[in-house]
Amino acid sequence: MLSLLGQEEFYMLVMPILYWSIDAAMGLRVAIMLLLSNGVNTIFKISLHSPRPYWLDTQVKTFAVETSFALPSGHAQHAASIWGLIAASTKGTTGKILLGLLIFLIGLSRIYLGVHFITDVLIGWALGGLMLWAFLKLEKPIASWLKKRSLAQLLSISLISSVLLGSSVLFTGAAAANWQIPEVWQATARLAQMENEIDPMNMDGAFTIAGTWLGMMAGAAWLHHRQGGFNPSGTPGQRLLRYLIGVAGIFVFWFVLGQVFPREANAVSFSLRYLRYTMVGLWVSAAAPILFERLGLAHTKKHVIAPLSSEENPL
Repeated sequence: MLSLLGQEEFYMLVMPILYWSIDAAMGLRVAIMLLLSNGVNTIFKISLHSPRPYWLDTQVKTFAVETSFALPSGHAQHAASIWGLIAASTKGTTGKILLGLLIFLIGLSRIYLGVHFITDVLIGWALGGLMLWAFLKLEKPIASWLKKRSLAQLLSISLISSVLLGSSVLFTGAAAANWQIPEVWQATARLAQMENEIDPMNMDGAFTIAGTWLGMMAGAAWLHHRQGGFNPSGTPGQRLLRYLIGVAGIFVFWFVLGQVFPREANAVSFSLRYLRYTMVGLWVSAAAPILFERLGLAHTKKHVIAPLSSEENPL
């Protein structure tokens, strides 16, 4: 159960509820951290191509199925960076301690499930902590610089940074293209998960991360330019309805289109994947908030500069 709190799918649900119903600035910060952490983790995994415990030893009992490399642990890294970011914005010692305990338990659960060595988790925590430190250090100067840019410039920056983020993962994969997965890893892993072949060199993630980044950043920039951002205040009923409607939209763009678009490893499939996740990002950051306002479920936030940091409105 604790391991589920570190899944990307879980963060896909947490980030929108923050953005749409609690604190839009914090929701955007969590989205940025999630995407950056995901990209960095993928680059490290492909570069180090380290096996999981049950790929090496049939005596390791595994309770989860994973097809990517092990080092560093993505769950541990994301927990340290994302829950750490939330903890840094949380008032009170009790909340910080509880979130710190959650970070520890998420990492520990990955060792229990048999999908990570302890070193994978320790390095994941360290890398996540380093990302959190860098984020908090650079957030204010970068946000200040971005606020001085025009909408056209912000959209251009969104596109360029999206390409750079995706290309970094693709370049790492290309650099390791000649490396061959040992057959013994495949054979041993197959004994534990008969229905899944390990596929650690899969490049789908590069287009997922890059597309979502473009949609989130471009949508947030447009909404900020249009009306100063999104106002997530409202009654409990309005907040709940916003979330339910918003998640339904994510389901359409993420799942339904995912069933329609081809999933082969070719340029067309990768391009459509990039487009699909761009639409998911745009829906979350801009289209859904505008729809909420049109439906009377949210108030327009006009002539207010929405900070990138949520220090003025901490959780």
